[in-house]
Amino acid sequence: MNIDFDTLFPDGISDDTAEAIRDLLNEFLFAWEATYFVHLQRHHARHLELDDPNAPWQSPPKTPGKPKSR
Repeated sequence: MNIDFDTLFPDGISDDTAEAIRDLLNEFLFAWEATYFVHLQRHHARHLELDDPNAPWQSPPKTPGKPKSR
C-alpha cells in the first residue's frame, strides 16, 4: 500500500484544525484497539511463537490463522 502523504496532508491548515484531527485520529485508534485487542494480541503472539531468534532459518513457515501447537 502506497500512500501519497503530500496530497493526504494539505498545507495551510490551522493549529486548531491540526489538533482536532489529531484528537479524532487518537479516539479512532483507541476505539479500534479496544474493539480488536484480542485479535491484535493473537496476531503478535503468533509471530513471536514462530520466530526462533537463535535460528531464524529453521523457523516453520508462517501459516495465517494457525498458531504453533506446543
